[in-house]
Amino acid sequence: MIAENTQTQMRKGILEYCILSIISRGEIYASDIISELKKAELLVVEGTLYPLLTRLKNNGLLSYSWKESTSGPPRKYYQITPEGTEVLERLDITWKELLFAVQISLEGRNI
Repeated sequence: MIAENTQTQMRKGILEYCILSIISRGEIYASDIISELKKAELLVVEGTLYPLLTRLKNNGLLSYSWKESTSGPPRKYYQITPEGTEVLERLDITWKELLFAVQISLEGRNI
């Protein structure tokens, strides 16, 4: 139970970071974000993704625009904002620091 809670918390933080990173490459549709996360073996469903996108947008890190689709209704495409880019740059630094710290703390373990 404790391990599951810790895993959930770790995934939530990593997921927001990965979403910002994916969107920073250029505007993208939500289902394409899910596809990119699947490539990284981070399985996410729409019910998880949309609340995260909404929170990131409400925090000023993302914006979106509507674009016509040839295969149905208009689609919402997400873009990273300048503030989102600044946050992502800080998260990149934090990620590198955490990765180093975890690698050091795991030295000597066979995992």
